[in-house]
Amino acid sequence: MAGLALTTAAAAQTPEKVRIGYQRSSTLITVLKTNGTLEKALAPLGVEVSWHEFTSGLPLLEAVNIGSIDFSADVADTVPIFAQAAGARLVYVADEAPSPSAQAILVPAGSPIATLEQLKGKKIGVTKGAGSHYLLLAALAKAGLAIRDVTPAYLTPADARAAFVSGNLDAWVAWDPFLASTQSQSGARVLADGTGLASYKRYYLATEDFSKRGDKVLQVLFERLKATGDWVKANPGPAAETLAGLWGIDAATVEKANARRSYKVGAVTPAGLAEQQKIADTFFAEGVLPKKVDASDAANWKPATP
Repeated sequence: MAGLALTTAAAAQTPEKVRIGYQRSSTLITVLKTNGTLEKALAPLGVEVSWHEFTSGLPLLEAVNIGSIDFSADVADTVPIFAQAAGARLVYVADEAPSPSAQAILVPAGSPIATLEQLKGKKIGVTKGAGSHYLLLAALAKAGLAIRDVTPAYLTPADARAAFVSGNLDAWVAWDPFLASTQSQSGARVLADGTGLASYKRYYLATEDFSKRGDKVLQVLFERLKATGDWVKANPGPAAETLAGLWGIDAATVEKANARRSYKVGAVTPAGLAEQQKIADTFFAEGVLPKKVDASDAANWKPATP
């Protein structure tokens, strides 16, 4: 059932509440939560918003799958693949255009490592199943290496950062804002980012049920996310100031991180999911996914205006 489209024809009565799950690093949703514009936009529909914070993407999508939240803020491209493998019935609502430089392989400032080939035999911190994991696999393949040629240390971002700055890792595959923060504070050097290796798109998803009942709500969410993404890019200083206090990072570092993200929100298309299949196939071949996944089986909600 490739590229199933869910449209207003399937919509029922507008729900009275939308439960939104997000992570602390969910930039556009965080801005909307802070400025209150989403509540104002949904008020004419009589829809309330409740906010639910999660520590990472996989628990967030698990909550969507079991129906404890209705809508998920952006998650990295790899996360929906794992949700599909687990049998989740999720619907793609929107995506953010590629931001390949927003994740990268970092080495310490004084490291002699200058090429991807020189990662052979090195200890590399990476978060298993994250977009950074896919970037590492793609980078190693480009260098003619495999994961068995390095020593991966599967760590959370916080643990990986601590190990990296203390000299216990030869390299770390990080994403923003962790990437920009570590660069600023330790002088770490980018060995390679995702350019030409991993697009690093981010996706917004909803439950199958809510995509049918909440079409009008999703349309408002889609429009507000687009407008917020445009505002962040057009107002880098004020956007960074808004996020700095919430993230506990100085505004200059936040602005550097935001500059590497596209924040260009658009409709999800079957063609746009092409790299999702590549990610799924790569992870399955590495034994990271328990079974093969057909990325085109995922359902796509279609906005009234793209």
